[in-house]
Amino acid sequence: MKSISFCRRALIVGIAFSFSAVPSVSVLAQARRQPPSSDQKKNKRPPEGGQTEEQKQEPLPPDIVGKPQEAEKVSVTTNLVNVDAVVYNKKTGQPTMNLKKDNFAIFVDGVKKDITNFATPEAPITLTLVVEYSKLAEVLGYYGSNGMERGQNEVIRPTAMFLSQFITPQDYVSVIAYDMRPTPLTDFTNNPQRIQQVISLLLRNTPAFSESNLFDALKLTLVGGRADSVVLEDSKEAKSEYAGMVAVPGGRRRAVLLVSSGLDTFSKINMDQARKIVQNAGIPIYIVGTGQMFVKKFGDNMDPGRGTSIRGIPIDRMTFLQADNTMKTFAKESGGAFYPVTFEGELPNVLGSINAMLRSQYSLGFKPDDVADGKSHKIVVKVDVDGDGQYDDKAYVVKAREVYNAPKPAAASSKAAGGKQ
Repeated sequence: MKSISFCRRALIVGIAFSFSAVPSVSVLAQARRQPPSSDQKKNKRPPEGGQTEEQKQEPLPPDIVGKPQEAEKVSVTTNLVNVDAVVYNKKTGQPTMNLKKDNFAIFVDGVKKDITNFATPEAPITLTLVVEYSKLAEVLGYYGSNGMERGQNEVIRPTAMFLSQFITPQDYVSVIAYDMRPTPLTDFTNNPQRIQQVISLLLRNTPAFSESNLFDALKLTLVGGRADSVVLEDSKEAKSEYAGMVAVPGGRRRAVLLVSSGLDTFSKINMDQARKIVQNAGIPIYIVGTGQMFVKKFGDNMDPGRGTSIRGIPIDRMTFLQADNTMKTFAKESGGAFYPVTFEGELPNVLGSINAMLRSQYSLGFKPDDVADGKSHKIVVKVDVDGDGQYDDKAYVVKAREVYNAPKPAAASSKAAGGKQ
């Protein structure tokens, strides 16, 4: 059975649709890149200009290795750790642009590291938009709006607004919707017609399952794996290998935009495993929390022990608090941000803030020590905005990933012996 009861039929290009509070899709200048041939993984990354085919097929970023199907075995190598950072003024909240490599410093466990890689905010963005599209989310949205609209509109609205307003001709975006399992809707594209097809697909369908498996969705998004074939590719195969965000080639800034309640009901991996994947990926996750309108209206009636459930899934105020803490953790440790939306009017400002951060995101990289202790190592990024030799911690905030995990001794021994990681 399909995850979102999507029919795998070709959609008519340029479908006209209307949707309250969602502007029409802007016309972008470039056409979508050609999909990979049948012997390649789906979701290959946008090519770099002037590269050969061999150069385009770069290996996974070196701070993620191992089989993506085994979350507990995700580890790092000692070649490079990627750190995406946003700098903004504490008083004004405005991102700081035009910084150079020498304005930054990276400390790992208190020891300064040389910055070996650097990209400015002018580099194009590759983004995966992950949307919770389950019956559970549908019910939350329906009652959160007092029954005034379809429940799934709560997640479709921010998705459509972001796709139509903030994706530029230089950017590439893919979309994954999830309920019981994550389903890729489109491969990376900057084609406005394909973006419109995604929005239309979400509008014309309804969620199929009550389960809402956030952790599994993040795992597929970040490190890839075997999943339902991309819906809008009209593949003859039901399943395909999906390359995660860690496969994005160098020179492009990366991010994940998650539209979700934060609830996880039945994932194959647990919170600790998902958290480790997020830490190791080093890709900022920006989150629009969609459960807050429901909590604002009904939170006082969801006391623990009252046996409250939604579509058979036990739920109370503590459930939503845990969901918020989960999303805050993912956002904070990845260098992203969490925005709990409590009413519809907040969306333009929230999405505008996320876009501003994406457009001011610096990409840094450093070589860690050749230590295989299997431990988490703390990352701190500091900035000297005016170049006077003093870090401007009091005036500026740097949002960046906070942790990377060193490989375990066994993995290091295997590498030294020439074995597979």
